[in-house]
Amino acid sequence: MSESESVPERNVAMLRETLHDHGLFEWLDVSIEELSAGRAVLRVPFDEKFANLASGTMHGGVTATVVDTASGFALRSTLADPSDANLTTTDLNVRYVRPVRSDLTVEAEVVRSGTTMGVTECEATVEHEGETKVAATGGTTYRLFRGEA
Repeated sequence: MSESESVPERNVAMLRETLHDHGLFEWLDVSIEELSAGRAVLRVPFDEKFANLASGTMHGGVTATVVDTASGFALRSTLADPSDANLTTTDLNVRYVRPVRSDLTVEAEVVRSGTTMGVTECEATVEHEGETKVAATGGTTYRLFRGEA
């Protein structure tokens, strides 16, 4: 699938519903900003409840969660039916570049969507003094269990 291919609207609706119905994602207020074949952009608004006690910056675990979630959504966007596979994260890598003090946007792109394995690369960004700045980079590897949803 090319990056420009659109994801069927029923699949987008299913993934949006997943965000809304999942307790953690709803609590984090994660939203889908963009979704195309092999690519997902998710956003989480900054909230003091996510802040580290000492610094007031967003806890790194929130960033890691959104990296993992955006990656899973990007991978599911390559499937004819996003509910047709169970995904298990086998590797999650997050490299923190700068502290997060504002809304966080995570873009995930699929590197490989195979029969039993999926791989993504991600970039997390924030707006800082009117510029988009990289806050973290990373990626995931998933074990796919197709037809076992």
